[in-house]
Amino acid sequence: MTAEDVISIKLLFFRRILITTVSILVVACGPEETEEVVTAPEYTKPKPSYTSARQQKQPPIIAFTDIASSIGIDFVHETGAVGDKWMPETMGSGCAFLDYDGDDDDDILLINSSGWQSNTNSGTTGKLYRNDGNEVFSDVTASAKLDMTVYGMGVTAADYDADADLDIYLTTLGPNLLLDNDKGSYTDSAVRAGVAGSLWQDEAGRSHPEWSTSAVWVDVDNDGWIDLFVTNYVRWSSDTDLFFSFDGVNKSYATPQQYSGSTCRLFRNLGNRTFDDITETAGVFLPHAKSMGVAVADFDEDGRLDLVVTNDTQPNFLLKNLGGHFEEVGLAAGIGYDEAGRARAGMGVDVAALSDDGVPTIGIGNFSREALSLYRRQTATAFLDVAGRSRLVQPTLPTLTFGLRFFDYDLDGFQDLIVANGHIEPDINTVQKEIQYEQAPQLFWNDGEGGLIDVSDQSGNIFQQTLVARGLALGDLNDDGWTDVLMTENGGKAHLLRNDAALETQAISVRLRGEYPNLNALGARVAVTAAGQTQQQLVRTGSSYLSQSSAALTFGLGNAGSVDHLSVIWPDGTEEIVSENIRAGFRYTIDQKSGIVAEASFSSK
Repeated sequence: MTAEDVISIKLLFFRRILITTVSILVVACGPEETEEVVTAPEYTKPKPSYTSARQQKQPPIIAFTDIASSIGIDFVHETGAVGDKWMPETMGSGCAFLDYDGDDDDDILLINSSGWQSNTNSGTTGKLYRNDGNEVFSDVTASAKLDMTVYGMGVTAADYDADADLDIYLTTLGPNLLLDNDKGSYTDSAVRAGVAGSLWQDEAGRSHPEWSTSAVWVDVDNDGWIDLFVTNYVRWSSDTDLFFSFDGVNKSYATPQQYSGSTCRLFRNLGNRTFDDITETAGVFLPHAKSMGVAVADFDEDGRLDLVVTNDTQPNFLLKNLGGHFEEVGLAAGIGYDEAGRARAGMGVDVAALSDDGVPTIGIGNFSREALSLYRRQTATAFLDVAGRSRLVQPTLPTLTFGLRFFDYDLDGFQDLIVANGHIEPDINTVQKEIQYEQAPQLFWNDGEGGLIDVSDQSGNIFQQTLVARGLALGDLNDDGWTDVLMTENGGKAHLLRNDAALETQAISVRLRGEYPNLNALGARVAVTAAGQTQQQLVRTGSSYLSQSSAALTFGLGNAGSVDHLSVIWPDGTEEIVSENIRAGFRYTIDQKSGIVAEASFSSK
């Protein structure tokens, strides 16, 4: 052991003592709290067995097939790299399943990252593919006026101006874009609306735009108008690029420790197609942030939507909504550091209830050698990392996870997990022999008893391929009720993974139409009870990494042929009970005023 090793151990030991001391002081000085009692939903019955696979505690065999090339999705991500190893070249890009034309099926948007330096391919753009049904997609990028060259990062979509079409917010390494949808044609109005982002100044007095990553639309003050929360990464520019090396000779891609952080931004929707930057007054001005992902949930069930934000080499945030303004409680809640008192490199994030008790769990993708985080709520204000007991540590320790989403891929009523992996440094194997640059994605089956079992080896060729994966989104590309996956590679192709399950399990799909001005019903909660099992999902944007999934909510019903009970708590707090004729195998559209306004059976494969 070297002198440097001894010093590192002593510093780590001191840090752990310091964190423990601070935690004790916080508990001792803070207000007295009572532990929240989690009660079972009114309609919950004893849980039966749902499938023969579950009775045997064996995961079902389901294959995902990459059909992107066969249906004409020819997108290739451009990093802009010309040999200088500039940090942003490692980070892109995002993707989305969204209904841009309002026909209730999932179109595909792919973000590209070129044009931020003069010597990149200025003709490279993102792609919008319209879903024409029957697994036919048409490239409508030009007609939608999205053939623009920007150094894009992430995407979130919602009808922010309540005009009944879906608008897009695009994060970039530069001014962000607010793309107003006018009958399927987009125009940037970010500057007019006040959401293009802020500038920072380097030591030489030069101004640079913030580097934005993920974003979500969310009504933080419950006024009906959906607001915009944007995560920002580090203060980097081509003028301030620093030399970093793994071997001491050759330049490597820099890590975030070399750069200052940049605060997230919160923009309040004023209802007149403009926004007010309330970052400071709302309590989310956190300048040490190096944020990568954000997810929405009501963790304490008080009717206000909270935010969980992942940070790269900085403590993660849990922003508790106090009524339009926030308190950062991540450290006290137990999600800021790992068990050794270290901040991990958080990337993608998602939230779901992994058991039928409805308790939320936060999943976070981390750097290689850090393993995935799985924080399960213990009380209203405390979480515990259960990745170890869930069997996730060993399979995720060597991977660098960006995209991450929970979903019920086998429709048994339990949320499973898919992750997109890939390192940032092409030469990482030369200094860390067990770590690879290209890494296979992974799929984990929820056994219903707290375990997430790695089923990648039996789930299709895509999980045997090594990729440099980044974005990850969920949708139903062929309207068959089985959730499909969209995945992007940094500097590579897009992958469209069709779920080719051949099981007898069934599902329903739910789309909501809210009242003006929240026409997308963001923040609504849907609860479904079938065969004694109750599931809850939130209508939301964001999650994963730089990406957005379909607005439709899919509920796996196992072998149940119908739903016993369906309820919607709308964003304004009113509850609607829908209990009649909810059959498995159907898509339902529920309007806040009129109840079920449309239903259609899933298409056959």
